[in-house]
Amino acid sequence: MDAGLKRELEEKVYAGERLTRSDGIALYESDDLTWLGRLAHHRRTELNGERVMFNVNRHLNLTNVCSASCAYCSFQRKPGEKDAYTMRIEEAVRKAKEMEDEQLTELHIVNGLHPTLPWRYYPKVLRELKAALPNVKLKCFTATEVQWFEKISGLSADEILDELMDAGLESLTGGGAEIFDWEVRQHIVDHACHWEDWSRIHALAHAKGMKTPATMLYGHIEEPRHRVDHVLRLRELQDQTGGFAVFIPLRYQHDFVDSADGKIRNRIQARTTMASPAESLKTFAVSRLLFDNVPHLKNFWVMHGLSVAQLSLNFGVDDLDGSVVEYKITHDADSYGTPNTMHRDDLLHLIWDAGFQPVERDTRYNVVREYDRAPSLSSRRAEPQQVWA
Repeated sequence: MDAGLKRELEEKVYAGERLTRSDGIALYESDDLTWLGRLAHHRRTELNGERVMFNVNRHLNLTNVCSASCAYCSFQRKPGEKDAYTMRIEEAVRKAKEMEDEQLTELHIVNGLHPTLPWRYYPKVLRELKAALPNVKLKCFTATEVQWFEKISGLSADEILDELMDAGLESLTGGGAEIFDWEVRQHIVDHACHWEDWSRIHALAHAKGMKTPATMLYGHIEEPRHRVDHVLRLRELQDQTGGFAVFIPLRYQHDFVDSADGKIRNRIQARTTMASPAESLKTFAVSRLLFDNVPHLKNFWVMHGLSVAQLSLNFGVDDLDGSVVEYKITHDADSYGTPNTMHRDDLLHLIWDAGFQPVERDTRYNVVREYDRAPSLSSRRAEPQQVWA
């Protein structure tokens, strides 16, 4: 990067000026990862100090049966496939209650677009989950699913959200965003929910008082300019609604497991490489710098690994999601060693080991408990430490 441009961008960041589209593209073109990390860490420290938030949650995928066949997706199955499944409501409740003793605070539920499952199944499962775990927040369904519910029910998104909220819904999830630019999206997405509907549904949720996450799937066939465009669309919507609590860059995964059954469901795998750790850290840093009106930036450690998760805390990230327990959407694809489950103590030590203060939160980012600050480096060096790999 030209030294003058580098100095200009740094001055804008430290002055708190909003970065432009061309600024974002220039940041991605920089090969000075340490410099990008310093700028992003400055911004995250201004917003959140040395605190790193996490929650104790469980991810449930009620069904992997899906009418869509998105090019990047290893999770979806068609009706009749051997490993296609749909949970009965009592099974979902049983799985959720397995973590009751760990003081679970959130259930995170996303699913395939099941072609025959009736709309009434979805509010019913929320009501049963809420009755079984009244103190647990329900963070459920992507905007893509809500649009699917419009199709199968004949109701509007407004009516659907009202009924889901009445059944206990606290927040939508951020999925279905992938990359919004049609130049890329037309090659990776096989459903009808695009920017216009995704933004419409989240804006409607915000108007009803929800705080929702936003996501971006990166590291496949998109270019940095598409990532910048994606963030700026979300930033503009946030200017209008103020309803996004967190932004979550999600690392695209290759299909390692499904290839064993002879079915490569990830159809773009042959012409893609997964993002390297350096590319992931750059993406977190640039996202933090561009998305100036969202308070939190999350690393979903399941998609990045624990070492990169720790490093990302110095590249703009201030939130690590969560205990998780089971996340089939990723673990049906990867086999590079990321654990299924991180318990509360695991997350605390992961954050302390990176030199930050853990703060447990709920779905709306209210503080549940603040923990001690990280021990000093000298005290940590005085005895052997667990290595997170």
